[in-house]
Amino acid sequence: MFTFFLILLALFGGVTLSVQSSVNGRLGGTVSVLAAAWLTFVLGALISILLVFFAQPPQDMTLLDAPRWQLTGAFFGVVYIIAMVFSVPRVGIAAATTAVITGQLAMSVLIDNFAWLGNARIPLDAQRWSAIVLLFAAMALIYLGNRKRERTQPAG
Repeated sequence: MFTFFLILLALFGGVTLSVQSSVNGRLGGTVSVLAAAWLTFVLGALISILLVFFAQPPQDMTLLDAPRWQLTGAFFGVVYIIAMVFSVPRVGIAAATTAVITGQLAMSVLIDNFAWLGNARIPLDAQRWSAIVLLFAAMALIYLGNRKRERTQPAG
């Protein structure tokens, strides 16, 4: 039952990422890509600080004690936000989100398969290959659907 709850939580996280990408994409088109990214990180930092001080249980390590390579995760968040804020207004939320999910899955199965970054090894099997192929197909179909719509819409 707890695993089901965690899957629902992750699904909700995906829903919020799509909404965030859509809102930030519109904001980036209005005020600039970097301003939208800045706002995301400033508000995220403020909320995180409040959570650390008021909701975080004590941990064995602090950020100062953690292995340095683990601190690089923050940089990847910056890349994601800027990529989405820049791409959503140009290709649409569905195409951008499908591309992100496809990239996430492809890299995730590689990380699992090779046990990179200290993760447990989960071999790349036929089901995982199928998932990758299907996501690349979904990405292609959404992109082609966007192209078809662009060709049939009157210039305006």
